[in-house]
Amino acid sequence: MKFDTVIYNGLIVTVNPEFDIIERGMVCIGGQTILEVRPMTDNAPLPDAHRLIDACGGIVMPGLINTHTHLPMSLFRGLADDLPLMEWLNDYMFPAEAKHINHESVRYGSLLSCGEMMLSGTTTCCDGYFIEDEVAKAVHKAGIRAVLGHGVIDFPAPGVPDPEENVRTAADYVKKWKNKYPLIYPSIFCHSPYTCSAKTLVKAKETAVSEDILFQIHAAETRTERLQTREEHNKTPVGYLDDLGILDEKTLLVHAVWVDPKDIELISGHGSAISIATESEMKLSSGIAPVQGFIDAGIRVGLGTDGCASNNNLDMFQEMDMTSKIQKVNCLDPTVLDAASVLKLATIEGARSIGLDDRIGSIEPGKDADLIIIDTNAAHMTPLYTPVSHLVYSGAGAVVRDVMVAGRMIVENRKITTFDIDEVMDRTASIAEGIFHG
Repeated sequence: MKFDTVIYNGLIVTVNPEFDIIERGMVCIGGQTILEVRPMTDNAPLPDAHRLIDACGGIVMPGLINTHTHLPMSLFRGLADDLPLMEWLNDYMFPAEAKHINHESVRYGSLLSCGEMMLSGTTTCCDGYFIEDEVAKAVHKAGIRAVLGHGVIDFPAPGVPDPEENVRTAADYVKKWKNKYPLIYPSIFCHSPYTCSAKTLVKAKETAVSEDILFQIHAAETRTERLQTREEHNKTPVGYLDDLGILDEKTLLVHAVWVDPKDIELISGHGSAISIATESEMKLSSGIAPVQGFIDAGIRVGLGTDGCASNNNLDMFQEMDMTSKIQKVNCLDPTVLDAASVLKLATIEGARSIGLDDRIGSIEPGKDADLIIIDTNAAHMTPLYTPVSHLVYSGAGAVVRDVMVAGRMIVENRKITTFDIDEVMDRTASIAEGIFHG
């Protein structure tokens, strides 16, 4: 049998159900599918393949899955830092978006974010923003896999000047992109319970259910949100969403920092998933989500970076490291969320949280070939005793050498193959000049 691609001479971290690690192995790929994962045999010839890729002893692992992004917001990286969430949103982000977000800026901001993610090993993201049609075009050009949610909010927004059209606009977007390209999965993203009315939330969720797609929403992010929802509805944010019928297995709750045991029970009982964005939650001083409690309750949990305006990067290696450490500090227990557990959150569990675990998240025969090769020949990666620990506590986006999505190389030897990142950076810098002086 002749394979399309064989990646060999790699330390393979499969993240399969047994969490097998093959010290010197190969991955054999046909089309977009992983066909074989096996150890190499001394002196045996390599399989026949159209392309052979030598991992040079580096780590071969599943591509990272970023379960919460706002891709165009790379335009606002560093624009407004060190502020409380409500001040950051109302005084800086919403005004900047109203003035500067348009089809061109969304296109280039999204491409910039795609480039950053690709170069740091992310092969799949779950996004939510406005003018998402342009986001989808950028993502398709970049060649990554993505769940892309059109934003819904109850006041004038980029691309939706009339709030009465918010859900209809999102629905039209979903119909346009559903089943259009195999790597793009349209979604609906309601901003939050405090920016969307009950009527809007219900209507948006009903639309998502009718289209059988993922519904995303920021929820229980801050103490202020929790107090406000209790005052207005006599419920926690999670309890309020439950009363509206929002919670089910195709709902992704983003942040879920301010939750109590009853909230966790509701989320678990409905089979909803959670995306944690630790660095953003730290930077905005939102709090620390009880990740281990979610896991213990059987809730699907993924990791996200949030947008560059509140992080300020899209490096999932950094997100893994920080998430593990802050959970240990919060619980005063160094064994909480160990390296293997947090690596799963960034791969197979992230895939589960957005409903794609049958396709991606691990290196196993039958799954799509979404994987990355890590160059371990670096001072901060030497010596290498435990590869999983290295990935979480020593890894960084800069050590990613190659990136493959659905059998296609989109980064080779640290170079993007699908678009000109230098041209995108130049154009983004020009747009940023207008933002800064505007």
